[in-house]
Amino acid sequence: MVRAPYTASYRGQDTDNGKWNSISESHQEESQAIREQRLAVLDGIDTEALSSKLQLSQQLYRSDLERRSASDAFRHHKYVIHQHRGPHTQVASNLINVHTVTNAADAEAYISRIQDTGRWFDEVIEQLRIREEKGMFLANWAYPKMVEASRNVISGAPFSEGDDSTIWADFKAKMERLELSHEQQQDLLARASNSLLEALYPAYERLIEEFEHQAQLAPVDDGVWKFPNGEAFYAERLRWYTTTELTADEVHNIGLREVARVHKEMLAVMEQVEFDGDLAAFFEFMRNDEQFYYPATDEGRAAYMAEATRLIDVMRTRLPEQFGLFPKAPMIVKRVEAFRERSGGKAFYQRPPADGSRPGIYYANLYNMAQMPKYQMEALAYHEGIPGHHMQLAISVELEGVPEFQKHTTFTAFTEGWGLYSEFLPKEMGFYADPYSDFGRLAMELWRAARLVVDTGIHSKRWTREEAIAYLIENTPNAAGDASKAIERYIAQPGQATAYMIGKLKIVELREKARTALGEDFDIRAFHDEVLKDGPVPLSILEAKIDRLIEQNMSSPSA
Repeated sequence: MVRAPYTASYRGQDTDNGKWNSISESHQEESQAIREQRLAVLDGIDTEALSSKLQLSQQLYRSDLERRSASDAFRHHKYVIHQHRGPHTQVASNLINVHTVTNAADAEAYISRIQDTGRWFDEVIEQLRIREEKGMFLANWAYPKMVEASRNVISGAPFSEGDDSTIWADFKAKMERLELSHEQQQDLLARASNSLLEALYPAYERLIEEFEHQAQLAPVDDGVWKFPNGEAFYAERLRWYTTTELTADEVHNIGLREVARVHKEMLAVMEQVEFDGDLAAFFEFMRNDEQFYYPATDEGRAAYMAEATRLIDVMRTRLPEQFGLFPKAPMIVKRVEAFRERSGGKAFYQRPPADGSRPGIYYANLYNMAQMPKYQMEALAYHEGIPGHHMQLAISVELEGVPEFQKHTTFTAFTEGWGLYSEFLPKEMGFYADPYSDFGRLAMELWRAARLVVDTGIHSKRWTREEAIAYLIENTPNAAGDASKAIERYIAQPGQATAYMIGKLKIVELREKARTALGEDFDIRAFHDEVLKDGPVPLSILEAKIDRLIEQNMSSPSA
């Protein structure tokens, strides 16, 4: 954590609260050397002498180190910043949502972080220039979006006339909650304002200048096939995100198969609601009929938040039917902040730290209410909240008796596979009573199936952004704006979107394997607890865990 001070703050540790993580080339080279050194140390450990619990920890540690070490070969293929997420928006979102201020020292650290933004952004610019030398740019349309998001952060007081800027408003609000003398409070406010003007503002201007420079050089091509050794890089990204050896063609074909399956299930819902027309007409109806959307007003957005909170509250009462293991941390529903809602995803989850100082947060993006239909609310709440990411990620950070890394390791196919499985599980519990809401569940599953097709289409089969958007519009009920923003995200994060469906399919496969093997002795709570109790794992290790659960149950006297 000494090498990652912001990560420490995110985890609730006060290691060096006044700094951001480094992304300099020298820092990354040092990180790779540390990984190689740690792998050498692991080679000298007698794993037979370890308990079964520690053997699992050793497997996870080695797996994570090996994939990170292998990924370093493609260090500059990976975008250091992109329009979907990056340092240009993380400065504000991290200060607001992660940097807690409970005393004067925390406020001092907040000001130090504002000042450290210049060093961080200079490292971003260094990385952008390395990629420029290698000809590895984002697509040209991405740069204006990053300029716009950056200018949003430095709009308003103290940078210009008008309302307070996002960061300034946050710092002032946090100061008001402190019991400090008037003189101390005024001193901190003055120094924060000066830091915003003299350190943060010029840092943003330098970054914006670099964006505008690279926009002139960037190509129109979207997929990473355009990079030197781009095919090998995409294969590595698929391994990273799915934790499998599936090829791009195999992932593409799974996607086509799953799209066809979900379309068939949707036809059954059409019959249930007695819709007269084909699937394309039904999609059009679901996209455009006003009954499925809250109005784009303050009242409409408040109604959405109230209903999202109610859905979580109802699900919370039913969890003991499915789980024996529960997180200690509470969870809240929150609207995505105005400064990042235009560029942010439609919903996401922020995990709590182990110390319980922040709750888990299910964020809903209400910038465009036409992209947040009522019929998707159930599935979205179950995915991001409970029994989805909150159950999984809060339990992970609260694990006891395991090495610290295990609480925070990320294997996307496991994490997002569980999120998608958590949309499916409530159907079996009797939720989605409204057929339109059940259609919403299927629509979200269809979205993940279609991702397999378009992600591989863009990065392996050389589809254009327009071709990929057209595929989503033709094959899903989502709005055109939803499809456009999604494809732009998949372009920026090659391979990431494939993890959801690949992970969900494996979890369901393993559950049915256990159910078949154990028959009447199968306990759904024991299965779910086994999946969650060790934190995120690669799918191969998850399979080994479930195989052991089956073996233990079959050999127990009650079996």
